[in-house]
Amino acid sequence: MLSASSLFTDSDRERVNKSVRAAEARTSAEIVPVVATASGRYDRAEDLIGLWLGVLFMVLTAVFWRSSPVSMESGSWDSDPSLRQAGKLVGAMLVGYLAGVTLGSRLSLLRRLFTPVRQMHDEVRQTAQAVFYDKRVHHTQSAGGLLIYVSLFEHVVMILADQSVLKAIGQPVLDELCNAMTQSLRQDAPTVALCQIIDAAGEQLAIALPRQASDMNELPDALVTID
Repeated sequence: MLSASSLFTDSDRERVNKSVRAAEARTSAEIVPVVATASGRYDRAEDLIGLWLGVLFMVLTAVFWRSSPVSMESGSWDSDPSLRQAGKLVGAMLVGYLAGVTLGSRLSLLRRLFTPVRQMHDEVRQTAQAVFYDKRVHHTQSAGGLLIYVSLFEHVVMILADQSVLKAIGQPVLDELCNAMTQSLRQDAPTVALCQIIDAAGEQLAIALPRQASDMNELPDALVTID
């Protein structure tokens, strides 16, 4: 999976930035688009992949690589075949576990298969809320910040609004924008999807929170990427 920063070319970034400037020219709200590579580490998924692959390696070893019993005619008590077999099983389990953890850390699709959907949504929600404060979206004078947060690994969109925006357009409108963004990402490039949702948000905000002569641009009109 590409990182968020490498997903957008300079022209892509400028296209998104231009959409933000055009939308904010019509409203007193501040729109901040953020794209993150992932919102959580998901170490448990890597451990689960390693565990299942370790068990598979152990079973295959038990079936196809059995220790030969000591011949009674040899009269040798040099080693115990059961101990050798146990060592092989432990070694196979360890190799499988390490291989699974490595694959899980490198293959995002595989890691998603072992991560509960609810956990991914919770991680995205928590990280979006943290970004909402870290990027000072909550700190505008008119409480008119709007965060559009996209997390690539989880395939989840979150749109968070400060008090003035939430009061002016309502949570149902934010939900509609979020659903529209989700649908757009399924068929369009991230740049196209972002520009469309920024334009749509700008139309809603231009009616509910029109720009005033005294309004100042308090936040950067730029796409933020988090790797």
